[in-house]
Amino acid sequence: MKIIVIGAGPGGYEAAIMAAKLGAEVTIIEKDQPGGTCLNRGCIPTKALLATADALDTMENAKQFGIGLSAAPEPDFTAIIERKNKVVSGLVKGIEFLFKANNVTMVKGFGKLIDKNTVEVLSEDGQTQILTGDKIVLATGSVPVIPAMFKYDGKTVISSDEVLDLKEVPESMIIVGGGVIGCEIGQFLKRMGCAVTIVEMEKQLLPLEDEETAKQLARQFKKDKIKVITGNGIKAVELMDNGVKAILSDDKVLEAEKMLVAIGRKSFCDQLNAASAGVEMDERGRIKVNDKMETNIEGVYAIGDIVASPLLAHVASKEGIVAVTNAVKDGNKKISYKAVPRCVYTDPEVASVGLTERECQTQGITYKTGQFDFRALGKAQAMGKIQGFVKVIVDDNDIIIGAAIVGVHATDLLAELSLAVHAGLTAEMVGDVIHAHPTLSEAIMEALHDVHDMSVHKG
Repeated sequence: MKIIVIGAGPGGYEAAIMAAKLGAEVTIIEKDQPGGTCLNRGCIPTKALLATADALDTMENAKQFGIGLSAAPEPDFTAIIERKNKVVSGLVKGIEFLFKANNVTMVKGFGKLIDKNTVEVLSEDGQTQILTGDKIVLATGSVPVIPAMFKYDGKTVISSDEVLDLKEVPESMIIVGGGVIGCEIGQFLKRMGCAVTIVEMEKQLLPLEDEETAKQLARQFKKDKIKVITGNGIKAVELMDNGVKAILSDDKVLEAEKMLVAIGRKSFCDQLNAASAGVEMDERGRIKVNDKMETNIEGVYAIGDIVASPLLAHVASKEGIVAVTNAVKDGNKKISYKAVPRCVYTDPEVASVGLTERECQTQGITYKTGQFDFRALGKAQAMGKIQGFVKVIVDDNDIIIGAAIVGVHATDLLAELSLAVHAGLTAEMVGDVIHAHPTLSEAIMEALHDVHDMSVHKG
């Protein structure tokens, strides 16, 4: 069986490798480097930059651990960007190695869907070639949303693409959007010496997350001296000789050297020709699929940011595995979004899964919560990282339906609770598991015990 995958982001490249492992002959088409937005302009480069910010913070606070420094640490921004690029380059080569090891053929260019078995590839030099396959997987990802009013020029007003390749730290920056990208980039730049103002039109940072978690992050940003404006939008933008001016909804004026627009992303189907080939789209230009990731055209699948699911790399990867398993094996594998982890890599980290309290209230779900603060843990005290908490949400059958963690290593700790939500486990079941001492994971155990008012270490 021949499988063609259009797009080599996290969803596409994992789909291609899995299809090959299942015995298919696989060709993957990619206009850029393999790894897509996540590896080249998103998840990985931002984590490399945030690791630098974390290292700097550790050195600046070394005195509390009994370590004296002869001089204050000084960031070398050029070296920081070079390290980020090296990390990305190494991982790109890793994907290329995996393609070679699994006999996946990569073709450079734009893939255009012609029909259920045919794809046209347009290369950078204008040449075209026709590829045919038994099944096709569409995985072309997304691009930043930047309305015309922001006067985007890629220099003064930039997107998440350009911000990762700045040559020097701006003196000041207005960040439009207090979601994941805005918060992560904002904290990194502030720790590099940039004066940062985040403008979020909703009433809190991370608008889709638990209110308590957002408050924890807002407190840290206040300590970091990041100016946060919530419940206020931007109605006009003016480019100036030395920067940019933003006029807010309440007529207040902000000025900065640069502006980052981070208000979301949209599906990138512009050159895919999907609609013209007969693929059904929704009103927002996303491709409609069933729970097997198949479109209305038999044998044509779509995954990742071009379908109506969370715009997350790990979601795209899972969808890719589901799609090719069904494509190659004519299977009945279905996707479930019940336990999608949501992670923000700020300091403190924010991680959540399943339902929030707000969603439970909106849906009329009877629920209880258990909560435990990191400051009550011996490991957290020893590390000097006491900010944050674990919260679990259970329904009236004690089944864990949601969870949120704020604090050090929150994104890693979330896995246990993601498994619990996915498997429909109860607070009593997971709380009965022996958690090693001293560890941060004890906060999960204590929060689960707190659901029943039985947390030993909570007053």
